[in-house]
Amino acid sequence: MIPYFEYSGSQIFYQFKDNNSKKTLILIHGAGDNSNIWEYQFYLNIDYNVIAIDLPSHNKSNTFPELSLNLYVDVVKKLVDSLKPERLILGGHSMGGVIIQEYFYRYPNDVSALILCSTGGRMRVSQFIFNSIKTDYQKYLDYLRSGSFYRKTPKKIIDESILETSQIDPEVTYNDFKICDVFDTLEKTESIDVPCLIICGKSDQMTPVKYSQFFHEKIINSKLCIIKKAGHNVMLEKPKDVNQAIEKFINIENFI
Repeated sequence: MIPYFEYSGSQIFYQFKDNNSKKTLILIHGAGDNSNIWEYQFYLNIDYNVIAIDLPSHNKSNTFPELSLNLYVDVVKKLVDSLKPERLILGGHSMGGVIIQEYFYRYPNDVSALILCSTGGRMRVSQFIFNSIKTDYQKYLDYLRSGSFYRKTPKKIIDESILETSQIDPEVTYNDFKICDVFDTLEKTESIDVPCLIICGKSDQMTPVKYSQFFHEKIINSKLCIIKKAGHNVMLEKPKDVNQAIEKFINIENFI
């Protein structure tokens, strides 16, 4: 399978693991990030094909003149419509969680389950983040070392993640955070009626545990997994724990 699909004349890159299944798990990265943040989830032992996309203007996808939540949702919809999976699970990290929530509210019949990772139903962003991205991108990157990771996460993991983020255009990262900052669907959360796995790092500073606990309280058919010794980028910090939670959700607990 060619690792690009076309949207409005532009190329969108994705990573793909073909498990010879009619079911698909699509993973969406967060603000100023790319599909590589899901690298360990390609080792999942599940009966689903696994796809992680680079959103428009991120990493290997083409640059778009304007970025918005509508665009991101439309891109995911184009991919889903082209695949036509028998069952679809959407997973999203941080802003990716915003995107898959919005996707569900628009196209609930498409979705069999959601995986909400380090995200929230309302995502206010501090002025410090906006200012540092605009005036001193290195200052923002330095902040991520403590803001996105547990304090004892190995330096190699942090360095590799920061390098990925450093290659994203600061304007793209800024726009991503603007999307997060205005997102507020707390009043809709109770309407999520598909099985939902909620994952967060216990030491997450960007989207604190209380955000995930809110999801768990409001979504009837949900499972909450709080992972110790992990921060915002929990999938990189504790990939085995995250994968075990996803595999249990899909394979054992019969949520799907």
